[in-house]
Amino acid sequence: MTVSAPVVIHKKNAVVPSASATVRWSVSAIEALFDLPFNDLLFRAQEVHRRHHDANAVQRSTLLSIKTGGCSEDCGYCSQAARHGEVQREDLLALEEVIAAAQAAKDKGASRFCMGAAWRGPKEKDLERVTEMVTAVKALGMETCVTLGMLKQGQAEKLKEAGLDYYNHNLDTAPEFYDQVISTHSQADRFDTLAKVREAGIKVCCGGIVGMGETRGARAALLAELANMETPPESVPINELVPMPGTPLENAPPLDPFEFVRTIAVARIAMPQSMVRLSAGRQQMSDEMQALCFLAGANSIFYGDKLLTTGNPEADRDEALFARLGLIPV
Repeated sequence: MTVSAPVVIHKKNAVVPSASATVRWSVSAIEALFDLPFNDLLFRAQEVHRRHHDANAVQRSTLLSIKTGGCSEDCGYCSQAARHGEVQREDLLALEEVIAAAQAAKDKGASRFCMGAAWRGPKEKDLERVTEMVTAVKALGMETCVTLGMLKQGQAEKLKEAGLDYYNHNLDTAPEFYDQVISTHSQADRFDTLAKVREAGIKVCCGGIVGMGETRGARAALLAELANMETPPESVPINELVPMPGTPLENAPPLDPFEFVRTIAVARIAMPQSMVRLSAGRQQMSDEMQALCFLAGANSIFYGDKLLTTGNPEADRDEALFARLGLIPV
């Protein structure tokens, strides 16, 4: 991006760059955005949003778990970890089941179909089956996305050849908070997979989870990491923790709803060209809170009855909300 009459806000001795400036976002600058009065923050986020996107258009994606449970990792938020024992392990879905689910999602209005598998990373025999799924879903005229964990050398290229549009691999949380949530792999491992995805020419879907007991500073650090990538993620899912029984975070205190909306707004300002997705946790959000999130710059949602193992608002409820707000599904 090029500099165009940048506007700065001075807050607590931090200088917040304008969204039009070519910058690296410091954590203090991100924190300064969080500290703005709520109305000022939303006003600025809406200005940025309208500069780069249709203010009333929201992209809809559907997520299907193609392989559930039995994951070897210990992510503290995830009920699919084998050691948490809350979700029964299931085999990889048959190709026909995936095609049927994708067609149903398309018929309901979703434009992107995301497929998630619970494992550390795909084995070659499993990747072959996933690439068949990607090709088949692509043939339906939908954008394709997968989240398969950590990739080995050459695997991203195979997914690209199959027609994959997006690869999801979240940073989850700030570097300083990461080992309090996950110990079986590092955030550096995640960056390694993201680099493979970029090198293969696949778009990146990468965000995080808030409400895991992290501080506002940790949320700021996560957004700074995302915004400072050489190319920021094209899609940035912001998830609110859904505490799952049997997981280490099952008793995590709920995040203040206004803090979640602030997180959406700051993500929009720091990553003006990205699609900011309102993701997990939406089932627990009121229509009014979701409306604030759209005002703050969210322009993508997960659409359907379920996200992997957690609930999601039913499509009919979303359609009614879109109609009430005058939002255009894309």
